[in-house]
Amino acid sequence: MDDTISKLKALADKNRLRIFCALVRHEELCACQITELLQVTGATASRHLSILVAAGLLKSRKDGRWVLFSLDRSGNGFDGILQWLDPELRISLTLQNDLDALVRITGLSREDLCRQQRGEACCPIPKGAHTKKES
Repeated sequence: MDDTISKLKALADKNRLRIFCALVRHEELCACQITELLQVTGATASRHLSILVAAGLLKSRKDGRWVLFSLDRSGNGFDGILQWLDPELRISLTLQNDLDALVRITGLSREDLCRQQRGEACCPIPKGAHTKKES
């Protein structure tokens, strides 16, 4: 029962619920993509992500300098949580807007997104290279 309470407490925050629902639709997102989606600081997004990982709802992996998050479907009750949230996923305007925003966000390279969030010093453009321009 404590595991279920932990999962429900983690999802009781609007931004954490948004992260969870975004990952229902996107197999994997990096921390910078989630930060952009929520429009919060990196530290705030990191705190939300750590709570979801600690509750057993998300898992993370490193890919070079990037930390990628996905749903941890191995936990008890995971399918029940998805079934319980399914009606909200279908009708929530906030979640639909998030999915629309993720189309734009995931269309950018991680480096370009990082540059937008933190400036050129974060991900310098190698000399002679050009980044993909947004339309």
